[in-house]
Amino acid sequence: MTCRRPVKTENAPAAVGPYSQGIKSDDFLFISGQLPIDMATGEFPDSIGEQTRCCLRNLDAIAKEANTSLKNAVKLTVFLMDMNDFAEMNAAYTEFFPEDPPARSTIQVAGLPKNAPIEIEAICVL
Repeated sequence: MTCRRPVKTENAPAAVGPYSQGIKSDDFLFISGQLPIDMATGEFPDSIGEQTRCCLRNLDAIAKEANTSLKNAVKLTVFLMDMNDFAEMNAAYTEFFPEDPPARSTIQVAGLPKNAPIEIEAICVL
């Protein structure tokens, strides 16, 4: 039987709708898409590189609340408003996964919550 437990932390942006920051299920953690909110300022940084770092730090904060980390990520999905930001996003992303990166999809979208230029979601092994 599958067990489903919500994960919540104050070290990442609060959910802005009827969803959980993360859900533990069996051996996996499913983390909802994280916007590039800098937790120190509550704002989006200016560059897509720093925005990518913010998304990944927010994902990692939720993962750590569930006793795992992005080092145990098996799949990430990156949503970009502008595919022209791909190279800069990819350079920042590589800082978090210098070797053996998880599987990933990158998708250009027409819009994101709060007019964000990027959102990233993750699945991690617990």
